[in-house]
Amino acid sequence: MSRIKEFNLPDLGEGLTEGEILAWLVKVGDDIELNQPIVEVETAKAAVEIPAKWAGRVQAIFHPEGSTVEVGVPIIAIDTDPNAGPIEESTTATPASELPTPSAASLAAVQVAPAEGMVEPGLIGGVAPGGRTAVLVGYGPRNAPAKRRPRKGDAPAPAQAATPVAPAPVAPAPVAPAPTPAVNGNGRVSGPVLAKPPVRKLAKDLGIDLATLTGSGPLGSITREDVQRAATAAPAAAEPLTVAAPAASAASFGADRERRIPVKGVRKLTAENMARSAFTAPHVTEFLTVDVTRAMKALDRLRDRREWRDVRVSPLLLVAKAVLLAVKRHPMVNSTWAGDEIVVKEYVNLGIAAATERGLIVPNIKDAGRLSLRELADAMTDLVQTAKSGKTSPADMSGGTLTITNVGVFGVDTGTPILPPGESAILAFGAVREQPWVHKGKVKPRLVTTLGLSFDHRIIDGELGSKFLRDIGDFLADPEAALLAWT
Repeated sequence: MSRIKEFNLPDLGEGLTEGEILAWLVKVGDDIELNQPIVEVETAKAAVEIPAKWAGRVQAIFHPEGSTVEVGVPIIAIDTDPNAGPIEESTTATPASELPTPSAASLAAVQVAPAEGMVEPGLIGGVAPGGRTAVLVGYGPRNAPAKRRPRKGDAPAPAQAATPVAPAPVAPAPVAPAPTPAVNGNGRVSGPVLAKPPVRKLAKDLGIDLATLTGSGPLGSITREDVQRAATAAPAAAEPLTVAAPAASAASFGADRERRIPVKGVRKLTAENMARSAFTAPHVTEFLTVDVTRAMKALDRLRDRREWRDVRVSPLLLVAKAVLLAVKRHPMVNSTWAGDEIVVKEYVNLGIAAATERGLIVPNIKDAGRLSLRELADAMTDLVQTAKSGKTSPADMSGGTLTITNVGVFGVDTGTPILPPGESAILAFGAVREQPWVHKGKVKPRLVTTLGLSFDHRIIDGELGSKFLRDIGDFLADPEAALLAWT
């Protein structure tokens, strides 16, 4: 069994098909341990550190940082027995049936040194198996003369005489001197550029002219490293001279004043989910403005308690508690549309929308309805800190049943949130502001917020949605009285 093992990019869950390599945590030659993190990969949902499947020494890294790799493609090779000495090819032939099937990446990494004066097989313009010439797609015709099969009824060719006939002498043709090959500005002999199809595609994607490169491969062929090196150096080399524009020149509105951002990772998944939800579930949004002065005072008293002094207490904590209590009173809100049936869930995986550097993510607190207020506070703190550090796992972002989005942290009063796929309700919590409010018959400054509830009208009708939102508002208006009345 080979001691060199290739580690493929695993499926990190939720049917993901690809991932972007953010950072390699090891390098070639490093000794690694079993389950040691070796690479950080960004999927469509989160950045994840992938551990090693074997202990050993890093033999090769197949993809650089920043590249997007499909699931199942080898990303690293590990020598699982580095103390066994140098890796040598076996001198004993192994039957083909017993040889392991090499991966595509390992085959692409193998380079065969061609004989002098020959073009490396597989390169465009080179000789391919069977005497054919490799072209851009497939192979050209064979160079050997064509042979015609004898037709039925053809007379057999007469036998040749036994006495050989000496061929007539032929005068040797004058040999023309070989033309001196032209050399371009980079010192490379001009002529057909030798490069494999994957290298040509990479150069095309990066906008690199292969004719301007000096190859470091066999017979001067262009390699991936040559193209990537040229792409890195291109911005500095191609920096145009600064020319003062005339003062009266008209402003340009072209590509030179536009910036294009690739849509991938979290942003790509969010866009797909939002578009699917917006055009699948019929959304209805209701709003409710609430005096939350008593709730804010209750939070202040909670912070003053000795056992809560080290706990992060925010208005979002009371909103989450209000939602969980309202779900118990209206369980139909916590459900999913499944085509010919509605699935009502007896557990609440409470999603908290979080804005991160990579985009919007919605991790959720599993079975949040079973947690005490202190446990809920700790879970929300861990959730937010993990999201900000970019370490939220795909498992923490799957299986949500109901979501809260806190748009108030941006100074926004409220919004019309879009449902996450598979959920039937999402609550937008707006900013808490001091506003004039009629309290006990007099206009006084009070702390006020606005709630926005979007729901799936296939499941939740206007009455149910209104009662659910009203109960959340009642709790925030007077938490103590709601707790006494509902529990």
